[in-house]
This record gives sequence, structure tokens and C-alpha cells, in this order.
Amino acid sequence: MKITDVKAVFPDYKHVVPSWRTNFWQIVVRVESNVGVVGFGYGGGGIASVEIINRHLKEYVVGQEVNSVTDIAMIWDMLYNASMPYGRKGLAIMALSGVDLALFDLLGKAESKPVYDLIGGAKREKVFSYATGANSELYHKLGYKAHKFPHRWSGSEADYDTAVETADKTRDMFGPDGMLMIDTYMSWDKPVTIEMAKRLSQFRIYWYEDVLNPDDLVGQAELRSLIGDTILAGGEHEFTHYGFDNIAKTEALGIWQPDITWCGGLTAGIRIVELANKHGIPVSPHRGGEVWGLHLLVATDCADLAEFHSDHIEEKRDMLWLNEPTPNNGYISPNDNPGFGVALNEAML
Repeated sequence: MKITDVKAVFPDYKHVVPSWRTNFWQIVVRVESNVGVVGFGYGGGGIASVEIINRHLKEYVVGQEVNSVTDIAMIWDMLYNASMPYGRKGLAIMALSGVDLALFDLLGKAESKPVYDLIGGAKREKVFSYATGANSELYHKLGYKAHKFPHRWSGSEADYDTAVETADKTRDMFGPDGMLMIDTYMSWDKPVTIEMAKRLSQFRIYWYEDVLNPDDLVGQAELRSLIGDTILAGGEHEFTHYGFDNIAKTEALGIWQPDITWCGGLTAGIRIVELANKHGIPVSPHRGGEVWGLHLLVATDCADLAEFHSDHIEEKRDMLWLNEPTPNNGYISPNDNPGFGVALNEAML
């Protein structure tokens, strides 16, 4: 099977949060083959990544043979090296992610296998899922037993009170056995994190996510022993197994959260999990309840924990992918259709 065409498109989103996402949110990558099979992938970086794929990466992929996972890994290395002068992290790797995932989808469809079977087969039938977002009441009503809520530090002392009030309300709602996490989105600094850990200790928060600038690995490593039993989690803004190797060397994080549509696709995800296993670090992919991370979750030694984001729970949302699995009583499973098991909503293109 040879690749005959590659094309990236930025969808016509209607409900994307007005922010950097407006022009740099997820892209769709389509790869065609000489046997009539078509694969679809999901990448990051928006209109910039579309240009990277259509004007550069495409010329390396067209004509390549894809008959095994090893072939996909070889193409990954080739694209990484080709984009190295302007890549290594960020937009170029987000673009590469979409191509890599499209190749896995293509191979799965060609072999009539779900992607998780291509990478070793399912080690678990379902994954414990947690809901991310601010609508705690809804997530509890839907049957989730785990929940991550946001908190942003604005510089006001009142932000401490807001964190305590939200944690108190959420702990009461989900009960003593519920798993609770906080996503700070890089808004806390070291003193704030230490003080938050003191004030929130009674609520048994499982992890604090993205508390510092992701490049401040030393600062995060120093914090880990200063915040009690709560774990420091992060990694959605890191790229490739090379980037996560630096996290491992500095011992900056207790849980790794690569985003499979950003960090380099499934090829990078597999390498990151292999690296994490060597260091005894659990991996819980960012947005892991989406099929791109879910197949990695069921087929490898990832943590039994899949994030299901509010983007997929709210009534008004973009239905870009059809036939996506959804959690049931707090657990989620991929379907057994070939490839990633989803179809593209062509109307959004």
C-alpha cells in the first residue's frame, strides 16, 4: 500500500472558545492510498499546521509504503528530521501528529482492525473516565466518579477562597471516594501552589495540573516535595519523547499527560509510554477519552484514567467526528470498528 495524496483542512468550527483556538485549533488530515483506502487524522495548530502539511510534509509522505506500524514510525522519524529547522516542538509537531494518526487510521482500515489491535491489542476493555469542566453538577448527574475542575490565579487573594469554596462544594457532591483534580492552566506560581496545597489539603485533591510554565521543570521538581500527597501533573504542552525525556531527567512531574493530537501522534505516544514505564511514571493522556488517546490507553500500560472534556458533553458543540464513544457510568471503551472507528462529518469542512 502506497500513499497517493495527503491533505490537511481547518474545519468550519461554530463553537470553539474565542481564544488562540479560533485560528489554531484542531485540524483534519486525510491520506489516500493506491488501494482505495482513506485514513483520517486529527492534529493541532490550525491554519498554520495546514500550511506545514500541505506545503512541506506532504512531499515526504506521498509515495511512501505503509504496510506496518514500523513503516509509520519510519515516516515519523523522516518528518521530524525534515521539519527540525523550524520544528522539534509546537506547530510542526502538531502538524506531524495529524499525519501520523491518519496513517494509523489508514493501516487499521486496510487490515480491518481497530488501531489498538495494531499496537498490541486491548489490555483492558474499558477505561475509568473523568469529566473536565466547570459544570460539576452535570458531571455528577451523568454518573462520573472523577472530576477535574478549573482554577485560575488572577493575582487576587480572593482566589484562594474561590479554590477552597469550589473544592468544598465538589468534594461534598462527589463524596469521600470521588477523585478530584484541579487544572490551573499555568496560572499558579511556586508560592501560590504551596499556599494552595495547605488550604486544600483537607479535600484530598489527586493532582494539580500545569501549575507553572511548562519549561520550568526544575521549579516543578522542587514543588513536588512541598505540596503533600497531591501529585503534580502536566505534559499537554510538551512534545515528543525527546521532550518527555527531559521531564524524566528532572523528575518534574508525577503524572505525564501528553496530548496525542499535539505531541507527535500515536508514534510519539507509544514512545512516551515506553519511556514512562522505565521511570515508573503513570501516563494519562490529555483528552484521552477521545479516540486518538483512547486506543493508546487500552493497548498500553497507561494509567486507567481517561479525560472526557466538556467540549464533548455540552449541548452546543461541534460534531466533527461521528460515532465517537462516550462514557457509560464513568467508564469508556473504544468501538471495534477498523482504524480509530470514527467517521468525519464532511459538513464541517
